[in-house]
Amino acid sequence: MEKFRIAIIGTGGIAHKHATAYLEMPDVEIVAGSDIVPGKARAFLDEFGLENAKAFENTQEMLDAIKPDAVSVCTYNSTHAECAIQAMRAGCDVLLEKPMTITLEDAIAIRKVEKETGKLLTVGFQPRYDGRMRKIKEIVQSGVLGKVYYVQTGGGRWRGIPGSTFIEKRYAGVGCLADIGCYSLDMVLNALGYPKPLTVSATAFNYFGTNPKYNKPEDAARFNVDDFCGAFIRLEGGITLDFRTAWAMHMDTTGATIFLGTDAGLKVEPAGTESHYGGAWDGSCGPVTLFHDKFDEPTSTPIPLHDLKEDRFYLKCRSFVDAVKENLPAPIPTSQIIYNQAIIDGIIRSNESGHEVTIEIPEI
Repeated sequence: MEKFRIAIIGTGGIAHKHATAYLEMPDVEIVAGSDIVPGKARAFLDEFGLENAKAFENTQEMLDAIKPDAVSVCTYNSTHAECAIQAMRAGCDVLLEKPMTITLEDAIAIRKVEKETGKLLTVGFQPRYDGRMRKIKEIVQSGVLGKVYYVQTGGGRWRGIPGSTFIEKRYAGVGCLADIGCYSLDMVLNALGYPKPLTVSATAFNYFGTNPKYNKPEDAARFNVDDFCGAFIRLEGGITLDFRTAWAMHMDTTGATIFLGTDAGLKVEPAGTESHYGGAWDGSCGPVTLFHDKFDEPTSTPIPLHDLKEDRFYLKCRSFVDAVKENLPAPIPTSQIIYNQAIIDGIIRSNESGHEVTIEIPEI
């Protein structure tokens, strides 16, 4: 049986998780890798015992020479759109690491090429495959909350500033907003059914990342992205989203994620707040509680939660492979994530302008 041929674009940290997942699939073969850093792709492939896989420093050369069935795009944020578009135009389906892009303009460009080429592109949000996260969506979509009118994304890290390309605007575009903020946005928007964003009023800071008291001096010197963001977002259907995320702060968390409805409310505690690096909604969540009235008295009900330890990353990659092989829809489609990206773009614009901005997403 002919194997499904995968190439990996960008062979840094997150690419290791993609390779590990694909190597567990007997019907998948990693045939190539590309990275602009000389020797990096070869070292990456050799690390996984992939001596027969080809290494490249130029992605287009790899696509032309190898002609893989599909690719994982694991590059830094500012090149996501470029690499995804290259791959689709070369005839490949694409698993694109989050965030989809930095700007709404780039996200629109991806959507247009996806439509032009007919290729499948899914965006890599592994928390979607967590049993607890699926339970949150099930509760919100059940109607038990009534009309949801206000949502708050809590969480955030007490101390969790990464290094590498994450902290320079030329590579990452933005900081915690795109790195972990996109997870909290997907968590609540997915539970709500991805309502369209309308306006954003936002602010962002970088008091910790630029301070050698809280960051390595060499990293503080080059840090020029955000380490805290907050925003009010108006969503279609009369919903207000109160968003906040942080890489570092003098607090263990900005709070729980809450959904307020006319009939009940749902409180979702972040996981891992005892760790200074936890609480970012990038995996699972903590306890979930339903607040409601019973016999005309306010009460609360803890929700029994799924405690199986799924390999969320494997499921993310497996669902992509299955969707391509079986001609299924994209597991996490750009038609949804463009709203996530529009909010990130709106937060950037609002913070820079100092006032509320309108979000406009063209039909594609």
